[in-house]
Amino acid sequence: MRKSIGVVDGVVIAASSTAATSSIGIGLGLTAGVVGLHLPAIMLLAFLPVLGIAVAYGRLNRVEPNAGNSYTWVGRTLNPWLGFLTGWVNIVGTIVFMAYTTAVTGSAVLQLALEAGLHSVAGLALDPDSTLQTTVLGLVVLAAATLVAIRGLALAARLQKYLLVFEYAVLLGFCGWGLLVGDQPFSLEWFNPFAIPSMDALAQGMVLAVFCYWGFESVFTVAEEVHDPKDASRGGIFALVMMLLLFVLAGTAFQRVLPLDELADNGAQGLTYFGAKLADQPLAALPLIALTFSAVASLQASVIPTARGTFAMGRDRTLGPVWMRIHPKHGTPAVGTVLLALVAAAIALLALVIPTVTDLISAAVNAIGIVVVLYYALTAVAAAVRFRHLLRDEPLVGLRVVVAPLVSAAALLAVGGYLAWSFYDSADHFEVSADNGWFQLLVPALMIGTGLVAAAWARWVRKSPYFVTGRGTDADRIELAPSV
Repeated sequence: MRKSIGVVDGVVIAASSTAATSSIGIGLGLTAGVVGLHLPAIMLLAFLPVLGIAVAYGRLNRVEPNAGNSYTWVGRTLNPWLGFLTGWVNIVGTIVFMAYTTAVTGSAVLQLALEAGLHSVAGLALDPDSTLQTTVLGLVVLAAATLVAIRGLALAARLQKYLLVFEYAVLLGFCGWGLLVGDQPFSLEWFNPFAIPSMDALAQGMVLAVFCYWGFESVFTVAEEVHDPKDASRGGIFALVMMLLLFVLAGTAFQRVLPLDELADNGAQGLTYFGAKLADQPLAALPLIALTFSAVASLQASVIPTARGTFAMGRDRTLGPVWMRIHPKHGTPAVGTVLLALVAAAIALLALVIPTVTDLISAAVNAIGIVVVLYYALTAVAAAVRFRHLLRDEPLVGLRVVVAPLVSAAALLAVGGYLAWSFYDSADHFEVSADNGWFQLLVPALMIGTGLVAAAWARWVRKSPYFVTGRGTDADRIELAPSV
């Protein structure tokens, strides 16, 4: 694929994939329902292990930039089966994210229509919390985002750049104003993680917060198309720090303006409700427009790195050759991009069994959060194993690229494992409901289970050399930098 982007474009792709505006507009309300008035604390606490994971990604990317990133690194360093599972759950988790983001996008569009005075179409009352209406609209947006992604990274990054400027201007303006005029008394307890009400709340809050940061690593998936691999590392770290500042600012501002019950009850419409409390129309519509832009950008930013991940797996023959077909004009994995969008659309239609957008988001976020914790931790362990000699040769560097990722991996696995157990222990029967613990565990279990089946197929039917060497058929033409 063509080397077409630099560090600024990398920051844009990572920031768009992380989708701060969507996370703030939707995730903060869900998280507040779990941790209470401790949003700033949980966002600060979750940043620490995620930063350790980002250091691992950056160091691995320096020595081996690869479209498969964690899939390749874990497979080569730890075990090919774990590597394949890392790549698989990353791809499937992103597809599920794309599926529910179509509903989020449609919900934002319908909210805009209601604000504009359009309350029904052909006798049908518009409902921004109806998964049927929002999904249909969102699928149209997904199709448009897929077409832009096929045209190439440069065009996608240029479009997302303008969307991000508008989004962040709106966020900074409204959150800054909320800090000044909010009538809820400020408290330093908001920043105290020890005041979070229970271990269950801490574990679920951490997983939700890690999910909010999820996506910074997308810049490493396009590392083969970045002019300098170091630009990918810089872009990922810069975007991550920017997300931290935005999340802490927004969490504090939300709690200054909204009482806890209003913050938790508004779920998928949290940012819209926040804007309406601070301004009258038409200014109150600006956060909603920003949320719409963020949802559109995150759809596009999700399909781009995921198509590169499936490209790398197709190149290694762990997936079929259809995933590595490159567009002759645009130099992108066009067929894989379209296939991913179609799979996401199919899952979005299946998700219609969950009646409301808020419930759909809650179920999807918890499921994705658990698998994100898993593959982040595996990547961190791979970095620690690969660079363990630095503890002897360069102890200070070893602390940063070996010890910090290991501690981060242990912390994430602990909260992810505890959350999974609490879901299992919270129910005594299965039902399709966002608050049923067994249902919440079903999705990550299916992601991991199908990954093992797909790995067995790749190993014994496709006979991929990846399962012998931890790398595919392109291994002989990749020249690695020194491991330090």
